[in-house]
Amino acid sequence: MSAEAVTLDLLREARETVRGSPLGVINTPMIPWGQTTLPLDIHCNIHIKLENMQRTGSFKIRGVANQFARREKGGHFVTMSAGNYGKSFAYASKHYGSKGKVVMPETAPASRSSLIQSFGVEVERVPTSCMMDVVTRCVQEDNMTFLHSFDDLDLIAGHASLGMEVLETRIYGVEPEGACTMYKSFIEEKPVAMDTKSIASGLAPPFAGKLPFELCQRYVEGIVLINDEEIKAAVSTLYSSGLVVEASGCAAFAAIVNNKIPGLEGKNVVCILSGGNIGKDELANFPG
Repeated sequence: MSAEAVTLDLLREARETVRGSPLGVINTPMIPWGQTTLPLDIHCNIHIKLENMQRTGSFKIRGVANQFARREKGGHFVTMSAGNYGKSFAYASKHYGSKGKVVMPETAPASRSSLIQSFGVEVERVPTSCMMDVVTRCVQEDNMTFLHSFDDLDLIAGHASLGMEVLETRIYGVEPEGACTMYKSFIEEKPVAMDTKSIASGLAPPFAGKLPFELCQRYVEGIVLINDEEIKAAVSTLYSSGLVVEASGCAAFAAIVNNKIPGLEGKNVVCILSGGNIGKDELANFPG
């Protein structure tokens, strides 16, 4: 599958599927930054898209809604995820009466594993470098169907419903310095793998997907990097303003407040807070 397959008609069809999904995906609120107590040193018109208030707590339910709508009900699926996709996958599996298994990195918070299991889905925790091997074993030995958590056309088309709510804008990607697979892929002009390590586990897949890389090459202006200390500070700042956002979900916010994105002065900007799935055990790792 190539980026050529992602057409406007495909995205419009996916948007309608997501809108009508029995999983209850919502059009999340978008509020002006100036209506919050959040700090800002840049003179531009920023709005915050609150996907941390989305069904299952992140934007991932959008793609999952489109994926499951196009799969056989009652199937037996396996996926890999550090948490947010896994939670949406488990939620959809329960709704559709499907059997499911989520392969998670052993570094993922235990609270996320427990939450996914609460939906009746099996969880297997393994080293990050072994995740794809375990998925392959499940497909070959247990006849399970693999639903990819980031390199899948139906998933990506479903996620695009978020962008269609925001309208057209110049796009920047944000990655942690310790998990910059797409940043390195841009440099090498091909999808690359790396040993990833970041407090933002949801932004630390072991490799960049082929289709996401092609789409980023085509539509993303650039990838900027933030470090874990900047991510921690962003989580704390948002929390002190009454917004519960996980480390992976506040990457765009961290990039903006640390002036990592060029040319924002005087522009209309949308900052997506992509997820709010963070447990009390995780919050203890962030400064008050």
